[in-house]
Amino acid sequence: MLNIFLTLSFLVSVIAFLFALYLYLWVRKHKVENKEIERISLLIKKGADTFIKREYKLLAAFELAVFILILIFFPQPVWKGSISGNVLTAFAYILGSIFSALAGKIGILVATLSNGRCAEGAKKGLKDAFLIGFRGGAVMGLLVVGCCLFGVALVLLLTNDTGVLLGFSFGASSLALFAKAGGGIFTKSADVAADLTGKVELGIAEDDPRNPAVIADNVGDNVGDVAGMGADLFDSNVAAMTSALVIASSLSGSVAAMEMVFCYALLGLLASILGIAAARVGKDGNPTRALNSSTYVTTAIFLILTAAATYFVEGFSWNIWLSSATGLIVGLIIGLTTDYFTDDTKPVVRKVAHASASGAAFTILSGTSYGFVSCLPAMAGIAVSSLISYQLCAPLGEGYAIFGIAMAAVGMLSIVGMIISNDAYGPIVDNARGLAEMGGLGEETIRIADELDSAGNTVKAVTKGFSIGAAGLTVISLLGAFMSETNAALAEAGKPLITGFDIMNPTVFFGLLVGAAIPALFSAMLILGVDKNAQRMVEEIHRQFSTIPGLKEGNAQPEYSQCIDIAAKGALKELIPAGLMTIITTLLVGFIAGPLAIGGFLVGNIVSGLLLALFMSNAGGLWDNSKKYIESGNEGGKGSDAHKAAVIGDTVGDPYKDTAGPSINTQITVVSLVASLASALFASFSLFG
Repeated sequence: MLNIFLTLSFLVSVIAFLFALYLYLWVRKHKVENKEIERISLLIKKGADTFIKREYKLLAAFELAVFILILIFFPQPVWKGSISGNVLTAFAYILGSIFSALAGKIGILVATLSNGRCAEGAKKGLKDAFLIGFRGGAVMGLLVVGCCLFGVALVLLLTNDTGVLLGFSFGASSLALFAKAGGGIFTKSADVAADLTGKVELGIAEDDPRNPAVIADNVGDNVGDVAGMGADLFDSNVAAMTSALVIASSLSGSVAAMEMVFCYALLGLLASILGIAAARVGKDGNPTRALNSSTYVTTAIFLILTAAATYFVEGFSWNIWLSSATGLIVGLIIGLTTDYFTDDTKPVVRKVAHASASGAAFTILSGTSYGFVSCLPAMAGIAVSSLISYQLCAPLGEGYAIFGIAMAAVGMLSIVGMIISNDAYGPIVDNARGLAEMGGLGEETIRIADELDSAGNTVKAVTKGFSIGAAGLTVISLLGAFMSETNAALAEAGKPLITGFDIMNPTVFFGLLVGAAIPALFSAMLILGVDKNAQRMVEEIHRQFSTIPGLKEGNAQPEYSQCIDIAAKGALKELIPAGLMTIITTLLVGFIAGPLAIGGFLVGNIVSGLLLALFMSNAGGLWDNSKKYIESGNEGGKGSDAHKAAVIGDTVGDPYKDTAGPSINTQITVVSLVASLASALFASFSLFG
């Protein structure tokens, strides 16, 4: 019966692709009549396409090198016998990379197509502009989840080996790691430089066309928040399914367990299709409420469909359904708590805005404090979800407890099609707001675009919290997948099996301490990359304002391409070292101290990584919306001391929330997958293990 669910997975994926094509054609039929908007939209599209082409060219060389290493070493070195498993894993790795890259590339195509049309739609009213922005983002959401489900089903159908799926997932994760890091460095270099020179030094608007960094900032929204975040969530979704399938394959009722994974995943995609189709906002409606309502509708549809499937399909367990439902509900709760700490209609953002009137130091202190406070409910939610899932499924048999946690991750990511649609909506309407100002569409159009942008910022913060929570559950289940792969290798070698990771064991504790330090070092490398790149761009902006006659007065055009080039070169230079550091460190720990140390390494990496990711994402969103709250006329409004302090807070928060924070999600997934792929090597070769 598993083949039936594989066939249904292909069918629902194709439906998602066709619906995405319909939405793409619907967006494209809207015309851009304003010549200035058309010109700037083409600049943004050209800049995004150029960067993605250069980034993917660089990553292709990296992928080729890893492909060769997998052929030689993983899951076993060539000198130990047959390498058929290595060949399949290597090609699955390439396939995962291609699917991830394709989703990001098409997402950028649609986002850059949608932004100018969304700006033009705002002239007609909120309803038209909202639908263009949301449906443009929905193309990305449908493609990402469709590619995930189609790819996982295809690999399993062709190989009938869940271990090979680890290669597919690693391909998605490694590309996502570099795409998110590179896109994040690009976008935040431009954003920080544009804000500091424009708002603080010159007192001009955020999207003033006189600012040479403004187009690079808009390009960055697409390469960071569309391609980067799409690759990130594609990776999380693939990793969740992979870990669940790897664990399921080792259970007594493995076929039914694997069927449940595919059944729930395809019903989640179907629920997202229905939720996207139903998304609407009234003429004078609330975009934030419309986005959140679509998420709730999608959630309800998923719970109903999976409950029906669990009732009617023989072998499906209500305990596993409850685990999946728990993961999804906890994901929504994490999103709501994130909203409380980052929404400018809530008290926390307003308190930080008020503190900004006393200076930038108080902006930073208050934002940092509330950012740390915001970690508790999300971390507790992940802990509660994993505990409930574990307890629910432990009575089903050996191995089912960890499978329950894996299914909680699958459940949390079941509506990821809707989550990505909401997330990709953010950069589209952000660009639309800038284009409305640069195209001179009038105050009312800019006001509507601002309202759409505000909703995008709020929902984007929620999706980041959701994706971090999902990453938390996913890597816990990947830890289970690592144990499963390692024990298989240990059994083959006649060595004692691993039953757990005791932190009182010095070997485990060694790994735990090293693993806990990696997310901090990784974050520092990315933020320093933004820092150095932004400084270079600030120098370029100063050069242009001092050497181009009439630029300050608006009588000359800035050299936008210079800032785009600086952002691109800096991002490509900085993205590889941080990613390589995480992979090489994982291998070193394994070869030095063996599987037990890697278990501790993964535990430390997960806990430290989740804490830092939540803190940076929430603190960054909090500072961003505090600035926007002041810009809307509160605490002295634009140009006030509070505003200047809030801009500084936002420039600190930008690389937190859009570069380092979300990239940690992928980092903890990558090291978990590297550990699983290399488990046989660690079991055979280690100095002290």
